Amino acid sequence: MKYLCLIYVDEKKLTQMSADEMEAVARECAVHTEALSAAGCYIAGERLESVDVATTVRHANGKPIITDGPFAETREQLAGFYLIDAPDLDEAIRIAEHIPPGRLGCIEVRPVMADKESTS
Repeated sequence: MKYLCLIYVDEKKLTQMSADEMEAVARECAVHTEALSAAGCYIAGERLESVDVATTVRHANGKPIITDGPFAETREQLAGFYLIDAPDLDEAIRIAEHIPPGRLGCIEVRPVMADKESTS
């Protein structure tokens, strides 16, 4: 089953990290990704740009409303994701526990909704 591991981090913490600290986290992520790939669990993953460059699209009266900035003002911002394949939620959580940037915030684990056509 596919699970999306959403990585939330307080971007203020990131701006306070040194270049060496950021590089260390990036190396840890690369090692973690390689391990997931070797185990056949890794599907995709990416780091996201800052919420400072986010754009939000909403709809009102059938027309899009475009605003600069994130969807919501929160203490932690969506910083990246891993899309993984795991046999069950327990294994997905075990994998998420080892995602390096989780130490800086939290990881939300959500099952990907199965396509009804592919499950019949």
